[in-house]
Amino acid sequence: MNLVKEAYKIQANTIIKNLEKRFMEGYYCDTKEEAVEKILSLIEDGSSVSWGGSKTLDEIGIKEQLSSKNLTVIDRDTGKTPEERTKLMKDALTCNYFLTSTNAITMDGELVNIDGNGNRVAAICFGPDNVIVVTGMNKVTANIDSAIDRVRINACTPNCIRFNLQNPCSVTGKCGDCLNTSICGQVLVTRLSKVKNRIKVILVGENLGF
Repeated sequence: MNLVKEAYKIQANTIIKNLEKRFMEGYYCDTKEEAVEKILSLIEDGSSVSWGGSKTLDEIGIKEQLSSKNLTVIDRDTGKTPEERTKLMKDALTCNYFLTSTNAITMDGELVNIDGNGNRVAAICFGPDNVIVVTGMNKVTANIDSAIDRVRINACTPNCIRFNLQNPCSVTGKCGDCLNTSICGQVLVTRLSKVKNRIKVILVGENLGF
């Protein structure tokens, strides 16, 4: 018996029940392959789909799968200029399905996200008809305070290194409340979905993302 996997299933069951109370749908997938299948089953054929920046989405390979389906894909990385890229990011806010991960999720079913540009958290809040959140169980925390601590310690440093930013995170490994090169422009706690089941959370029994 894989004790960690068994623990993940128990924790996921509790989180899913708490998500339901917050008018969000929750699912548990044992592997990233199962998660990809679940995502595809939730997206209606012929829909428009986009995503926010996410190491998790890269790791599970969902972007390539979406491009091979009968879907209108809005991919900001296809923009040839900063202006085109910005327009695609704005177009994504009106798509049928927006994919993202979450920086942390509490046992009580709250999503915690810290964002630089704000396009990812904007889409979670309002705009796309459906938001599909994919997260590894490594991002589960006890509460909001520990979730924010987790993001600043576990996520911000590798992301700053990934973007070649010279700030406290990438130099000292510790949040220094920087401003000029900060990727912490917006902090969002999603306590509930005002539109019932608009937000769908797929919990994956693997370590994914930062």
